[in-house]
Amino acid sequence: MEFGSIEREIYVEATPEVVFEVVSSPEHIRGWWPDEASYELAPGADGVISFGDTSERLTVVDVQPPKVFRFRWTHGPGEVAAAGNSMLVTFELSPSGAGTLLRMTETGFRERGWEAATVEQCYRDHVTGWDHFLPRIAPYAATLRLQP
Repeated sequence: MEFGSIEREIYVEATPEVVFEVVSSPEHIRGWWPDEASYELAPGADGVISFGDTSERLTVVDVQPPKVFRFRWTHGPGEVAAAGNSMLVTFELSPSGAGTLLRMTETGFRERGWEAATVEQCYRDHVTGWDHFLPRIAPYAATLRLQP
């Protein structure tokens, strides 16, 4: 196994505008992924996402509503997020029928300079995480469509 990138595609029965909000807005990202999220939706903005008592730094890289949201995360305290010290997550959205095809890619595992066993463990942990959390996007988006 290569451990270079994680790629997933899901179909969401909601417009790209709604799905973009779900995967990018701190208010909505908390509905399916972390317990807490705090950041501005602007390139270069730094923030934090938390899972229970574990927090990770996050830096917004690219915001192109309703097509692309990209951020770096898992960089250490005092570090500026960059290739080599963080993971890059990209959400790409495209219209598909009455809904949206969402493609998520996470890269940066090998670039961290870790030992092979550490790369493999981190990669497997992230695969497990994305496989758990990504299926929660469509049901969450469905609740937003029902609100006035």
